[in-house]
Amino acid sequence: MKRNRKTLLRTEQLSKHFVRNPGLLGRPILIKAVSQVSLDVLVGETLGIVGESGSGKTTFGKTAIRIYRPTQGRIWFNGAEITSTKGGALRQYQKNMQMVFQDPGSSLNPRRKIGNIISQPLKIYEKTGKRASRQKARELMEIVELPMAFMHRYPRSLSGGQKQRVGIARAICLSPRLIVLDEPTSSLDVSVQAKILALLEKLQYDLNLTYVYISHDLSVISNISNRIAVMYLGEIMEIAHATELFGNPLHPYTKALISAIPVVTDEELELIPEEITLEGEIPAPSAVPTHCKFFSRCQERTDVCRAGNPKLVEVSDNHFVRCHLYTGAGRQPSS
Repeated sequence: MKRNRKTLLRTEQLSKHFVRNPGLLGRPILIKAVSQVSLDVLVGETLGIVGESGSGKTTFGKTAIRIYRPTQGRIWFNGAEITSTKGGALRQYQKNMQMVFQDPGSSLNPRRKIGNIISQPLKIYEKTGKRASRQKARELMEIVELPMAFMHRYPRSLSGGQKQRVGIARAICLSPRLIVLDEPTSSLDVSVQAKILALLEKLQYDLNLTYVYISHDLSVISNISNRIAVMYLGEIMEIAHATELFGNPLHPYTKALISAIPVVTDEELELIPEEITLEGEIPAPSAVPTHCKFFSRCQERTDVCRAGNPKLVEVSDNHFVRCHLYTGAGRQPSS
């Protein structure tokens, strides 16, 4: 893919498979959660990754920053390949790659006080003493706008939005360059969502952060992302600049997702395609078809779509799509 700015994170043909053991009488089942994903994340941008539950978004994020070890493919961070890096060398890279998790409650240790949770990365990565750790926790709480009185409280006494601020404070504790945000506002009400998103935008500007923002909510993704990648069954279906993707969606799956965005005004209604209802069954990750993965639900499918899995191709400047309608025998005529 074309890159006009420096690439911070790069994946090439990245795959992550899991083996599920059904029991004594069954054979192990191979789950193909992520399949050959090639993406560049540019310094200072927010790359949005959107798709339905089970599309592989979170698994990709965890694999890209080496929480999971990849099954296949390669990963580079700041120009250095980290695909097979282990031990202390990997920890040095992971200091610069942090994650904010979807459920702020389950990602915080209920037996630790807030100050200890926030400063825990210092103890793990830098062996910082108690006094310095407490001081750093205070500074981070101020940055994420948490009252100092919370320092000695436990997570159970905080609201969902406050817990997510704790998770964000912990993520920026080591001054990382990249943060993967795994649906950080999905469990929060709308008013709290807006405050968390505003905080994330402020932190990105103040701390020169790069984000990978994972979500199933296109309305959120559209407001925070520079570029957007659409995932389905572990693959990238389409990727483009946010304005291009919403103004000119090409893949039938992208069109269906955009058509389902709630609208309030007539002006918004004009920008959204007529609602598309997806029918058919989603293939299981353990039985992924060899032809187009979206075939069973696509309203634009033709016989060509059975000819194999289409490649991700560039159809206009930095706008890529994986669809037989735009490749080979199924190519649409140019307008």
